[in-house]
Amino acid sequence: MMQDFSWLHRGVAEIFPQPTDSATEIESLEKRLATTERPLRVKYGIDPTGAEIHLGHSIPMRKLRAFQDAGHTAVLLIGDFTARIGDPTGKSEMRRQLTEEDVKNNAQTYLDQVRPILDFDTPGRLEIRYNSEWLSKLDLGKILELLSTMTVGQMLAKEGFAERYKKENPIFLHEFLYPLMQGYDSVALEADVELGGTDQKFNIAVGRDLQRHFGQKPQYGVLLPILIGTDGVQKMSKSLGNYVGLLEHPTQKYQKLQQVPDHLLEEYFTLLTNLSIDKLPESPRDRQKLLAQEVVKQYHGEQAVKDIEAGDMPEFSLAAVQFPAKLAFLLNATGLCKSTGEGKRKISEGGVRLDGDRITDADASIADPAELHGRVLQLGKNKFVRLIP
Repeated sequence: MMQDFSWLHRGVAEIFPQPTDSATEIESLEKRLATTERPLRVKYGIDPTGAEIHLGHSIPMRKLRAFQDAGHTAVLLIGDFTARIGDPTGKSEMRRQLTEEDVKNNAQTYLDQVRPILDFDTPGRLEIRYNSEWLSKLDLGKILELLSTMTVGQMLAKEGFAERYKKENPIFLHEFLYPLMQGYDSVALEADVELGGTDQKFNIAVGRDLQRHFGQKPQYGVLLPILIGTDGVQKMSKSLGNYVGLLEHPTQKYQKLQQVPDHLLEEYFTLLTNLSIDKLPESPRDRQKLLAQEVVKQYHGEQAVKDIEAGDMPEFSLAAVQFPAKLAFLLNATGLCKSTGEGKRKISEGGVRLDGDRITDADASIADPAELHGRVLQLGKNKFVRLIP
């Protein structure tokens, strides 16, 4: 009986290799899935170079969950070692190298944020691994062996490197190691499949080459689209302000998703939900509302959607405050904190957010109340207030 692999292909940009790619590749990923006698090991690596992730980052996580639901093992790789270098893909200059403590803290927040997506509970369905486990133990002999598998010309063919070399921007030798280390992760994990964005094909292909070099069967690559942000133009990015953060209050998620441009709605439904595209409402406005409901429900539950649509969020009128005003004072005035001193302490501890963005300056001051109108002030995970004129 023919298996239904619609779950595999939904929202996928490319699966490689295909049987037609090479005379040595005689089977497809579908055939491998249909005939395997064991759960496949499906790798997805994240470098915790920041503390917060957005809906664009959730796309490969959702595909990883689809593999889990099909009976396979998700291998979530935390690149705690590679994060100290940073993936040079798409970068016009070298990334800032992070400390071990930075990476450790970021990794924990990543895991907290993806818990609603992945199956953490079913035995055998999830492995969480850290690549420092093997990369920190590589000796010079093994590093030389890895370096000998690629030429400088092959490295310079990588898009970001080629652009930097052409512009005479510095490329540091340790950056050449990044694709090799990520590829060696696939060897260490004995990955059958690796997921990544469309910008990761080079790195995943390096993993295939290294697996061959070390006598393993090469992994398949499953490439997923890079999500366009809510502005409808550029890829979703916190720095561009066109993102929907996983840590944002459900009301903020709901409001942002109701503003997704009409031409992106089908893509958002395909990549961020399991709803049938054929059964979506005709009206763009109804589609926006359904998208907001569905995504909020995934992360916060159905009751959160009901509360939002009932307007159930405390509000605080800024008319009661004399500006300029310290943010710590506002935390006290809104009732989120018992005193301005407590407000300062909570900001210093990293427990305060404004529209999902963490505030770290305990002396932060707001000059004009208009800067805050309609924004959500948050303390911890469960205390919120909307600031109104």
